[in-house]
Amino acid sequence: MRDNTARPLVLPVAPTRGRLRPLGLDEVRITGGFWARRRHTNATATLGHCRDWMEREGWTGNFRAAAEGRVHTDRRGREFADSEIYKLLEAMSWAGAAYDGDVAALTDVIAPAQHPDGYLNTAFGRPGQQPRYSDLEWGHELYCHGHLVQAGVAQARARGEGELTKIARRAADHICTDFGPGGNQGLCGHPEIETALVELARLTGEQRYLDQAALFLGRRGHGTLADIEFGRAYFQDDLPVRRATALRGHAVRALYLAAGAVDVAVETGEEELLAAVVRQWEATVARRTYLTGGMGSHHRDESFGDDFVLPPDRAYSETCAGVASVMLAWRLLLATGEPRFADLAERTLFNVIAASPSEDGRSFFYANTLHRRHRGTVPPADRVSPRADSGLRAPWFAVSCCPTNVARTLAQLPAYLATADDDGLQLHQYADAELATSLGDGQGVALRVRTDYPSGGTVAVRISRSPARPWTLSLRVPAWTAGETARLVDPDGNRRTVAPGTALVTRVFRPGDELRLELPVTPRWIRSDPRIDATRGTVAVQRGPLVYCAESTDLPDGHDVDALRVDPSAEPEDGPDGTVLAPGEVAEPHDTAWPYPPLEEATTAAAVLESITLVPYHSWANRGPSTMRVWLPTTPPPTTPTGRQP
Repeated sequence: MRDNTARPLVLPVAPTRGRLRPLGLDEVRITGGFWARRRHTNATATLGHCRDWMEREGWTGNFRAAAEGRVHTDRRGREFADSEIYKLLEAMSWAGAAYDGDVAALTDVIAPAQHPDGYLNTAFGRPGQQPRYSDLEWGHELYCHGHLVQAGVAQARARGEGELTKIARRAADHICTDFGPGGNQGLCGHPEIETALVELARLTGEQRYLDQAALFLGRRGHGTLADIEFGRAYFQDDLPVRRATALRGHAVRALYLAAGAVDVAVETGEEELLAAVVRQWEATVARRTYLTGGMGSHHRDESFGDDFVLPPDRAYSETCAGVASVMLAWRLLLATGEPRFADLAERTLFNVIAASPSEDGRSFFYANTLHRRHRGTVPPADRVSPRADSGLRAPWFAVSCCPTNVARTLAQLPAYLATADDDGLQLHQYADAELATSLGDGQGVALRVRTDYPSGGTVAVRISRSPARPWTLSLRVPAWTAGETARLVDPDGNRRTVAPGTALVTRVFRPGDELRLELPVTPRWIRSDPRIDATRGTVAVQRGPLVYCAESTDLPDGHDVDALRVDPSAEPEDGPDGTVLAPGEVAEPHDTAWPYPPLEEATTAAAVLESITLVPYHSWANRGPSTMRVWLPTTPPPTTPTGRQP
């Protein structure tokens, strides 16, 4: 692994070693297009929306109540409500100087609630409350401390060490004292502290934080936590991390734990641990992941299902699991340099992260179903939604982990675009952007990316500054181009076909040189593995990285998406305004007294459409209540008079 100790400071993830060196928020700027619009909405609407709702619901006030000795009677929200304040602080720190005042004001609120030994939690540890760490399964104390530490690291890297960073370090020191060797041998029911401690070790150079993260990782999987209704796999406490073969249990917990394991493996050089996480990721992507990149098919326990148990209408696919999946994929990409991890990150960003917030950034999906059978009702704008329903986006939830997770992800998104190594620069995600960094020998390089991706497939890269020596520019060729033709045009005008993976150009670049990656962004049919019972007899449409869906809003009045049938023998085509037109029909079934007729009996009425309008999945439910489906039934094959296929 390469040594990354000379890394830039403004980094959400800053491994000291690895195959690739990430570029920081001070080196990459998104200037336009799909992600620039969403980041603008995040900065101008979502961050303030989250702050106002947390004040309104009393979650910010919990810290005031704790400092004033009345928290045992006045505390509001769930036991993990503190973590939402910390995630918001992290997002604001990455968002830039415009939020310095908000960060300072919130820090002033939480600081008086910290105990002299560094412990900080408003749900435990004071008169009238449960004792500290008396409910490690469900109390989320270490989880909350983890998000506090990540907020402190974000402040230090983005704005310079301030009071929030000092609070975070005191909390981390307390954890190392209380849970270190000879101390409490427990662990948290919700992983998160592990990756936070590693990042603090990277920031400070303090070995004890890394050692404590490794201790927590080693304790998990030995039945330390209580057995519960969902089993110890819910907490990933059934098998040691190094022995597990796939991600299992609560999806967010599993993904956070895997991210922490990669962090520990990279910093300690433990290749066996890294290889174990890679194997788990491979099995999970191959057998337990939705077409959108979503993870988690169980509503009851927010968990992964068994292999190939991926029902579209019961997809939980929590937004936070999407965030955690991107976190894990990014760490694996940095450690290994393999583009397949960026492929999954791209799919998840466009189809889960982008789907959660509404167009105005003030309401959110918690769960992300792939099939909505009933039109939802518009959630009240002035009340908390009690359920993680996915009919329409809600302004706030009783458990509002997803809005703040989306906010911090969008705030740090430029850091996911590119990396560097001793030989050159690598582009992993495509957006209008400007990049400037130094190569391994300290010489500067800068470039501009222009693209309307994902609407269009042309990515133009113009060199602005370059050393007078050969270096390599690498561009990811997405896995979704398989079976199609992607091309790379070099600065001399030479065009060559490139396969999924990585396209490399090595040369002495000069300012003004331009190369183009031409990706085949056209609609195409997608089928599912036949072992996924719930999607047999159906197909989906994908265009570039975007998954598409049918929405009842685009159907004639009185018709619904469950009446759709498409014809995969003809190709889908581009429609107006980013839509796709799929050959098919709406044919309402007959009502019968018995729902199981013989094969040869006609069951549908005449078709009322000849093509179906599909919209990007991330945009659904922005036009009011609707039904929706991603996987579309196909038209039946022609039959003989006896009902048999010819």
